Amino acid sequence: MIGEKTVYVTKKGLAELEEELAHLQTAKRPEIIEEIQEAKRNGDWMDQTEYMLAEEELAFVDGRIQELQHMIDHAELIEPGNEDNIVNIGETVTIQMSDGEVEKYTIVGMAEADPSQGFISNESPLGQALLGHQVGERVIVHAPAGEIEYQIMAVTPRSSTAK
Repeated sequence: MIGEKTVYVTKKGLAELEEELAHLQTAKRPEIIEEIQEAKRNGDWMDQTEYMLAEEELAFVDGRIQELQHMIDHAELIEPGNEDNIVNIGETVTIQMSDGEVEKYTIVGMAEADPSQGFISNESPLGQALLGHQVGERVIVHAPAGEIEYQIMAVTPRSSTAK
C-alpha cells in the first residue's frame, strides 16, 4: 500500500491532480462500467476479449483513482518566494557542473516531476543534494557513474502559475 509520505505540489499541480481524479471518477470509470455491462449483455461475456480488456482497464483506473486520492490527501502546497538564496522545494536552481556546463532545474514534489522539462523531484539524488544549500556552495551527487560535483549559481522563486 502507498505510504503516508507528504506529497509536495504547487497550487496548479494540486488542481491538475484534482481535475484528473474528477475526470476518472465521473467520466472514465462510468464509461468503462458501461462497456463491461454491454459486453455482459452480448451473451457469453466470459470469453469476450472486450470484456476482459474493460475489466483490466477498470482495475487500472481504480488503482489510479486510489493513487490520486492518496496524493491529494497528503498534499502540502509549495509556496513560491525565496529571499535567502537557499534552495527549497518549488524554486529554480541554476547549477554549473565541473566541466562548465550550466543547467537549470526546478525542484518539485514527486507528483509534478518531469526531468525532460527541467522539473526534478525533491526525492531525486540531485534534488536531495541541492535542498538546503545556497548560492556559491558546491554539492556532490552520488551517481552510478561516480560522484558529480555541482556549484549552485542562482536560486530563483518559481511563480505559482509555472508548470
